[in-house]
Amino acid sequence: MSKRIIQSEKAPLPLGPYSQAVLVDNTLYCSGQVAIDPQNGNLNMPDLATEAHQVMKNLEAILNAADMGFSNVVKCSIFLKNMDDFAEVNGIYGGYFDENPPARETVQVGKLPLDVNVEISLIAVK
Repeated sequence: MSKRIIQSEKAPLPLGPYSQAVLVDNTLYCSGQVAIDPQNGNLNMPDLATEAHQVMKNLEAILNAADMGFSNVVKCSIFLKNMDDFAEVNGIYGGYFDENPPARETVQVGKLPLDVNVEISLIAVK
């Protein structure tokens, strides 16, 4: 088994003892991302749309660091603070997948890190 830590300066640094992503052989396991702007380390969430786009941009930066893109994603997990936000987040999320979207679940949770509204993690394969 080949295991390599993936880190991108274009995504926020981990807030704890975890990696942005781990590449095992040809499979990338990406930690959940929230709307932290990697340029300044601050949350970028003036509204839900901006927040969701920042999450997707952070995921994209990590995918790119592993020489992958959204077409490589096979599974996503979306965690929402409020399921009433589903339609808006789903529309933004869907815009990042041209065709053949990955498997996914979306769940409402009691609280997310830094009190954000959305967190997304993914698995991708080369």
